[in-house]
Amino acid sequence: MDSGDAEQVGKGSSSSPTRSLSPVLDRNPSPPPDTADGTEDGDLDAIGDTVYSKHWLFSTLTRLIHMVTEHVEGNSEGQMELSDDDEEALCKVWDMAMDKDVAGFLQEFKATDILLGVIAKSYCPRLTEISVGILGNIACFPDTCVTLSQNEDLGAVLLLLLGDTDPPTLLETSRLLLTCVSQDDVCSLWLQRIRQQTSVCSNLCFIMCSSTNTDLLEKVGELVEKLFDLDEDLMKSWITAQTSEEKGDESESHLDVTSSLLEAAKQLRVENLNGLGVYLHILQLLTTVDEGIQIFADPDGPGKLVWDFVCDVVCEDLCQPKDLPVILHEQKIILVQALAVLQALYRCHHQWCSRSDTSLPLIGTILRVCQYHNECKDDDTNKEDETDEQLQTLAEISAEFLADLCIHIPKDLVPELVKKGYLTEKTCLTAADSLLPKFKTSFQHLQAMLSEADPRLADVVKKQFPE
Repeated sequence: MDSGDAEQVGKGSSSSPTRSLSPVLDRNPSPPPDTADGTEDGDLDAIGDTVYSKHWLFSTLTRLIHMVTEHVEGNSEGQMELSDDDEEALCKVWDMAMDKDVAGFLQEFKATDILLGVIAKSYCPRLTEISVGILGNIACFPDTCVTLSQNEDLGAVLLLLLGDTDPPTLLETSRLLLTCVSQDDVCSLWLQRIRQQTSVCSNLCFIMCSSTNTDLLEKVGELVEKLFDLDEDLMKSWITAQTSEEKGDESESHLDVTSSLLEAAKQLRVENLNGLGVYLHILQLLTTVDEGIQIFADPDGPGKLVWDFVCDVVCEDLCQPKDLPVILHEQKIILVQALAVLQALYRCHHQWCSRSDTSLPLIGTILRVCQYHNECKDDDTNKEDETDEQLQTLAEISAEFLADLCIHIPKDLVPELVKKGYLTEKTCLTAADSLLPKFKTSFQHLQAMLSEADPRLADVVKKQFPE
């Protein structure tokens, strides 16, 4: 991911979806009042080429330090509350930090150390959220991200913050960590810290299996996806993590990564298709290593639950019979991920997968995808689809998965496919066209089963595709 992509990943606004206490901004925030007149003194006070005031920023951060210090020294009990004016000022800093010049100036002013001190001493969830949010915007730019990332104390505190109980703080912390691991210059440093801090895995799993905040679940999913994509060894270690007995407390156990991913995906299924796609991709990544396959192959493992869930998503949510072709285009990426997961699970458990209640509609859905692709090849208006790599990948995995299903298809399943309308003259020809010539053995097995179940259909296929 280049620096531009990292900026898009990381930039966040004070207008968080969970706490809309600052107006939604579709532009840069207004300059602080003392520079709004554009006087010469104001120009000298400006940060870089912006109209933002150095003096105002100094005074705001100084007030922040005093505010937190007074609360700590006063031995105040309970949570610290921000006044409306203080919160508005800090949210302006948060929004201003989206500007590269402001982010650089904040670094020169040692804002990272200031905000680290605030986070460490804060008794106010909203203040912690804002402080992490400001750091998240500072981290969007390569130079300031390097400086921020080199702060070992900050690195340790941010990873510990993943154990916080405040969803907005967790959201901003996940966003900041994702921004940092997306920067080439510092990702290895953050990966090393994450490998060493064992609580990261258990804290992220706890969020995934217990949170109902879809924005948080999506961002945590993006973080896990990035970590697994960057570091296969880290993914393997998280997959195989076992119950911790170091403290002799049997109640303290390491949450299962796969089950946690599944719970988050279930939560996102209805409300957030993009987030669901992230989790399906993570499950797909698990199937690319032996450790992941072993987890899915275990008869007592989560394989059956994942199979049933992903089948439901594919057959009930995606690529429905009455969907227009444009819908398949929109869903092609998530379909690739879902079918890749199902294919890996099928190869582990084809005995029960072939006879499960989900196998009939699944075969129907795969045939529908293959049919659409065949129609696109024959339609001059869809020639651009021939160069669509994602659509080609979907066609390839659909054909390959169909071949796996057909080679193991039980004899008594074919009449059911015909009876329920999944195997028709059109779809039988689609199946043959997708399977031949690469998957000839699978085609022959399907044809043999079809000859017994419906000789007429078998003859139609044989005439069109003689051996």
